Amino acid sequence: MSLLDHALYGLAWLSFGTLHSVLAAAWGQTLLAGVFGPATRLAYNLIAVAHLGAVWGFGQLLGSASDRFVFPAGFSLAQMLLVLAGLVLLVVALREFDLGRFSGLWQMRHRVLPGAGGEHEALVTGGLHRYVRHPLYTAGFMILWGLVRDPVSLATAVWGSLYLMIGTYFEERKLRRLYGKAYDDYSRRVPPFIPRPKL
Repeated sequence: MSLLDHALYGLAWLSFGTLHSVLAAAWGQTLLAGVFGPATRLAYNLIAVAHLGAVWGFGQLLGSASDRFVFPAGFSLAQMLLVLAGLVLLVVALREFDLGRFSGLWQMRHRVLPGAGGEHEALVTGGLHRYVRHPLYTAGFMILWGLVRDPVSLATAVWGSLYLMIGTYFEERKLRRLYGKAYDDYSRRVPPFIPRPKL
């Protein structure tokens, strides 16, 4: 990938991060609700998946002629184990949420509009959330860096990680608005991505 390719790919990631954050904001949710009604959360998720897929596809197009990195066999095995561990963590972390509310199917089935109450579940602090506040993001980091094979996958890991870190800032603001002091107390006890060693 040339420097221009990297810049274009970065702009594609910026477009994803910007749209995702705009649509997650209260006024963005109101805008979506005017079109999708109770299916707002589901539409938000589907838009995010489609946009992320388009960004990834664009990166593949830009890096189609890139040569693969040559790693020692042990390093490649470690990467494979990192991806596997990330996928397991992802599945376990998802099971700790109310997937109906997480996906938006619950809101659609119960005809609940954004901001109407009941759309958010109670603050999750058990399971993996006893060790890190954002296990889904931890899984994302593990998968992104475990899949680095060539310049485009390296760029994906860099831009994807930057998005997750910036996204965490906005996610934390939202969680503090939703859960108040309970989230403040929780965030003081539990780190965001990497568990603290017990002394």
